Amino acid sequence: MVRAQTVTRFSAVADAAAESSSVDVVMTGAVEAEPAVAAEMFGDRIELARQFTAALATHGEERGLIGPLELPRLWTRHILNSAIAAPLFSGSVADIGSGAGLPGIVLAIARPDAQFTLVEPMERRVTWLNEQVTALGMSNVEVLRARAEEVPATGGFDVVTARAVSALRTLIPLTAPLVRDGGELTLLKGMNVSNEIDAAQKQIKKFRLSDVRVEVLGEGVLTETTRVLRARVR
Repeated sequence: MVRAQTVTRFSAVADAAAESSSVDVVMTGAVEAEPAVAAEMFGDRIELARQFTAALATHGEERGLIGPLELPRLWTRHILNSAIAAPLFSGSVADIGSGAGLPGIVLAIARPDAQFTLVEPMERRVTWLNEQVTALGMSNVEVLRARAEEVPATGGFDVVTARAVSALRTLIPLTAPLVRDGGELTLLKGMNVSNEIDAAQKQIKKFRLSDVRVEVLGEGVLTETTRVLRARVR
């Protein structure tokens, strides 16, 4: 049985957000200005987060990485939505279908102590990811041009993640084989994740997932919470 729970992370951030009753989002033209809570979430890594967000805001639409409607919510819906999950990651991490670097690059900024492999099959997106890794000077990130099923699974990753890639019944067969014995799937999902879990019971059993649960991150901190499907593999 899946259990849903609310996880409070970044307690200092939550306290600050509670005092102001909500995250204050200011708009500058078409691009969302940085919410005050961002600096508290990224700490001394905030400049890297700002640099990446600025690059995505400037070039993301023209390079087919984000749509024009995403600019007014770039920080809240994409950057902070990914960063709020950073405490869940450690060791070796694979981000499947990394695309624009969401959540992979954002998580790698927030967690310099973890090693990230960004897996992306499309050449233009791989080019973007490599450009960002170089520009940000990120020594904890490797970009791999491949489909998930082409990734060498020898040894496996401690954690495998994905965001907005596909439904769980399709995503689990792509991601679970890449997790080491005892490792974890940590998948960023939408509001329909519970329905996806119900539809993926066959895949959950086949790939021996246990302790399957949904955690809700960012309540009282973000204007849009993040839902994470977590499961132990084998």
